[in-house]
Amino acid sequence: MKKIVLGADAVGLLLKDEIVKFLQDEGYEVTDLGVKYENDKTFYAHIAEKVALAVRDEDYDRGLLFCGTGIGMSIAANKVPGVCATVCHDPYSAERASLSNNAQIITMGYRVIGKETAKVVLKHWLDNDFEQGCKSQSNVDEVMKLDEKYRK
Repeated sequence: MKKIVLGADAVGLLLKDEIVKFLQDEGYEVTDLGVKYENDKTFYAHIAEKVALAVRDEDYDRGLLFCGTGIGMSIAANKVPGVCATVCHDPYSAERASLSNNAQIITMGYRVIGKETAKVVLKHWLDNDFEQGCKSQSNVDEVMKLDEKYRK
């Protein structure tokens, strides 16, 4: 069983709540590190950091983040060394995020994607895994070299 960690800011909360139910129904173990109430003013950067660290430190197989557009969460999560996060709002990009880019985290925006579409996107991401030695391996390796190069 894959372990999924996720989080949302106040804007992404409603989408996240729907996705938590979906993941649990699909048999995933889910941990929520995000806000629980719409009036919570926690910055999305802090939520993204918690989720990214949990994934990077291999406590979880994958991570999900939700905000208004998914963009801010993606930027914030990518600031954590060793993490690859991307915005995904369509099934093909979600599949490629797994297969070609080894993205451990995807982000979605409540204001951008419908709940049912989000579930389809999520399935495409979760049903695929990066294959070591695939033709994208050299590109992923070069991205990780950049990560190492600019760590402080």
